Amino acid sequence: MRTRTSSMLKLAAGGLFVVAASLAGRDALSDSPAAAPREVTPTGPGFAGVYGTLPADQAESISSPDTIKSAALSAAPTRVWEALEHGEKVECLDCIATVSLLLYDNNAKTREIAAWWLRRRVFGVFGAGEVYSQTVGTLQSDANPVRRADAAYALGEFFATPGIAACAQALKTDADAGVRAAAASALGRLNDDGAGALAQGLADASPTVALAALASVSRINSFSGMSSIAALTGNSNASVRQRAVEVLDALDVSESVDVVAAAAKNDTEATVRAAACHALGTFGATTSGDASAMAILQNLAKNDGDTFVRDQAQIALQRL
Repeated sequence: MRTRTSSMLKLAAGGLFVVAASLAGRDALSDSPAAAPREVTPTGPGFAGVYGTLPADQAESISSPDTIKSAALSAAPTRVWEALEHGEKVECLDCIATVSLLLYDNNAKTREIAAWWLRRRVFGVFGAGEVYSQTVGTLQSDANPVRRADAAYALGEFFATPGIAACAQALKTDADAGVRAAAASALGRLNDDGAGALAQGLADASPTVALAALASVSRINSFSGMSSIAALTGNSNASVRQRAVEVLDALDVSESVDVVAAAAKNDTEATVRAAACHALGTFGATTSGDASAMAILQNLAKNDGDTFVRDQAQIALQRL
């Protein structure tokens, strides 16, 4: 036993020696000039002034006009994304017509980055008869609803004021639900309710349009039609009802406590009841609370048939 213990002590001592030697070696290496980190902010002229000692093949390169046009014509997604991102500040009038075709590409990300690149142009996009006005015209009159929807999304990405009226009109009057939904989404990107168009979108018969309008309502800085959101808690579509409750919750519309409490108590969908419980907790956390809402939550916490609803009710009670 004594011999075994002695051997173990020797091994432990040897291990400590190895660790100490390793640490010492590391310290010695860190003190070596060869191990010093490369300068974080290089100085000087030319390539080295920007990239320091970085190998040339690892440096980001600026897209040439030919690269941008070639990538746009190929419509290969990753090639387009790289070329346009690296050509953010490249002024190329000849590229605009080619890139503008990508506003109607099948790939949503390609459409987005094409609009992103175009809106950064100093010339050739926003003048009379140029890309922007053409896009407005497409939304207003193109016979193809897919192209109209793509145009609406593009106007949202251009961040220009004229797009507000065009998208609001499309949301109110276009016959295609996909176009109306795209226009509702674009208004959210433009941070505007379209002079009441979003409220009209909330009442749209298409759940797709109503959901898009709800998403935009939760995004814009100012929206006054809270009653139109509350009305959706009685919508025939469960996804719309749930999202309406979630938006009321996110915006802390405590005056909607009665309709949200009714949803918590009576909705047939567990997901809606759970969302309503969470909203009641939010309202109670920022107001003096509501006795009827508390009674509903207490009942749901004990008796709801869905475990998640019971849990949400219990959590909401802790916030009241």
